[in-house]
Amino acid sequence: MAQQGIRLDREKRSCSICLDLLKDPVTIPCGHSYCMSCIKDCWDEENKNKNTHSCPQCRRSFTSRPVLMKSTMLAELVEEVNEEGLQAASSDRSYAGPGDVACDFCSGMKLKAFKSCLVCMASYCEQHLQPHYDVAPLKKHKLVEATLKLQESICSRHDEVMKIFCRTDQQCICYLCTMDDHKGHDTVSAAAERAERQTELGASRQKIQQRVQDREKDVKVLRQKVGTINLSADDAVRDSEKMFTELSRLIEKRSSEVKQQIRSQQKTQVSQAEALEAKLQQEINELRRKDAELELLSRTEDHLHFLNNYPSLSRLSESEDLPSVDIHPLCSFKDVAAAVSEARDKLKAVLSEEWGKISLAVTEVDVLLPQAEPRTRAEFMKHSSQITLDPNTAHKRLSLCDRNRKATLMEEKQLYLSHPDRFFERWQVLSREGLTGRCYWEVEWSGRVFIAVAYKDISRTGSKDECGFGFNDKSWSLECSSGGYVFRHNNTLTSVSGPQSSRIGVYLYHRAGTLSYYSVSTTMTLLHRVQTTFTQPLYAGIWLPTLTGGSAELCELK
Repeated sequence: MAQQGIRLDREKRSCSICLDLLKDPVTIPCGHSYCMSCIKDCWDEENKNKNTHSCPQCRRSFTSRPVLMKSTMLAELVEEVNEEGLQAASSDRSYAGPGDVACDFCSGMKLKAFKSCLVCMASYCEQHLQPHYDVAPLKKHKLVEATLKLQESICSRHDEVMKIFCRTDQQCICYLCTMDDHKGHDTVSAAAERAERQTELGASRQKIQQRVQDREKDVKVLRQKVGTINLSADDAVRDSEKMFTELSRLIEKRSSEVKQQIRSQQKTQVSQAEALEAKLQQEINELRRKDAELELLSRTEDHLHFLNNYPSLSRLSESEDLPSVDIHPLCSFKDVAAAVSEARDKLKAVLSEEWGKISLAVTEVDVLLPQAEPRTRAEFMKHSSQITLDPNTAHKRLSLCDRNRKATLMEEKQLYLSHPDRFFERWQVLSREGLTGRCYWEVEWSGRVFIAVAYKDISRTGSKDECGFGFNDKSWSLECSSGGYVFRHNNTLTSVSGPQSSRIGVYLYHRAGTLSYYSVSTTMTLLHRVQTTFTQPLYAGIWLPTLTGGSAELCELK
């Protein structure tokens, strides 16, 4: 508040012509006051043009030039106000603390600097800064906010202010530097360089602000996607838990039913066996009683008694028609366990196949945009996949060797066991590994070869359109031969041009729906790229279609 009062008093005691504190104040007839020299110079100038004299503030004219006399009372008042202002400023002083810029002219306890002068290379408190407002030569000095970095503006070699910028060496220098180390360099004033850089700074800020806006939009979209992902994930977890619970309950119900059926059948069979055992035991007892009577009869010495009783005792009663008891081991419930085991294996197979689809559906969720495709072979190799061929899928005319990496067409059928995954119509084979995510592999080929990817549920039998790689919607293939390349999908043929090479690189980015074929030699050349949506895991495939033979090998990448 004191400082505001001082600034207000300063305005009142200033001359409206020179805008400085009144010096030798005079008051003219209209009541306004000026420095004696200021109003005198003003009227002298007016007298050259016209013979009238007026007040510079209210423009009141005087027919005769007023006599200028120093206002002693006003001069004393200005001096008192100046002293009061200095005292008020000193009573409101703020001492410099750690990290503050101290006044270079204060003795003892230094006050906090108010301004720094780039000409004097010193910092001043408000009291010691006053001469820069009052003294004409000092008014031209450049004042800035108080700073501790004044010394950075001084040339360490010549102890001069660095006002020049060397564009050759991109550094600030003093004028003496232009005469020795920087002689002949492209130099401009620091102010000129600052102005040019200021323009560049404005353009840079616009770019930064635009990028900030773009990134803020991206963040907003990303947050919306994350929110959607969270809601969708919660729904998926709830629904999947519900369905797995239903599946678990169904299995428990079937388990309970099988258990009840087994126990019921057990009870029936045991009951029947026990009833048969009782009848058999009754017959045994009857026969033993008869045997005892016959034994007793055999011991009698009375011939007449023997002859009279033997006919009745020797006659056996008709045996009840009872079920025959097989002497072989009884049929057990092992067949039930075998049936359950078979059902379990089938369920496992179904779950395993469906699990791939479930896992793929989960990994397909991606908040971010697809990543760019690699450009160099070294970048592709970061995604190399160790792939082997599955003997259970190989046609019997295909021989697999080199740890199931190489397929060769043979004249005679190979001794493969029967398997539902085996190709029966086309000389084809699929990989053992299902492919998702980002994968890269290379195939060394000779003859005529179809290098393909396919879904696992592609048909193993039937026409070429049903099971041939590239002739249906479940497979994609690049046909390689000495005549060039042809790409096929869903029986649609696309001619492909590119350098001939015995090695083909295949890049799959399953999530992004990208499948690319490259000719690999000293460099990699893109032959064909597919952009689609894959709904299942893919399997690498090889088809050797001609009787003249051919081979293809999945290269071991390191």
